[in-house]
Amino acid sequence: MASDLDKVEEDLAVAPEESNPAADADLDDDDYLIEEGEIAGDYLEQLLDVLDFDGDIDLDVEGDRAVVSIDGGKDLTKLVGRNGEVLDALQELTRLAVQQATGERSKLMLDIAGWRAGKRNELSSLGASAAQRVLESGKREELEPMTPFERKIVHDAVAKIDGVSSESEGAEPNRRVVIVKD
Repeated sequence: MASDLDKVEEDLAVAPEESNPAADADLDDDDYLIEEGEIAGDYLEQLLDVLDFDGDIDLDVEGDRAVVSIDGGKDLTKLVGRNGEVLDALQELTRLAVQQATGERSKLMLDIAGWRAGKRNELSSLGASAAQRVLESGKREELEPMTPFERKIVHDAVAKIDGVSSESEGAEPNRRVVIVKD
């Protein structure tokens, strides 16, 4: 008799593609990223069905990565978790599903209920305001420890302001952004 976990794993199985999209010479980078997004979308749609959650899946390409967003369901915040921990885990599982289907490591970004987009705006504002304080005071400022995703957003925001720069210091999980005047 199969356990409930075995049934869920069977339901979420992603069948390997017959050809490898990364190796197909006819596909350019955007086409490959769209294919990644479609594989991820199918996987996530199955997951939502198993969990009995509602949500609209949107696929996009930003730069060099596929972006998959799930919005519209009332229980979706449960899939974000505390500080995005569940979201990060689901993103990794989705990347593994894409890798299983394509044979290539994926850099896709998953957002659920706009959490990551909101976090991006919050961190951009934090980086810009800290950079302004450093610019005015001349004193270096250390921010709280952050994930690599969060640090990158802050570094990008600081880079837009002339006269200051940023770097990461420390070791995970206490790695943080430090902003200094040039």
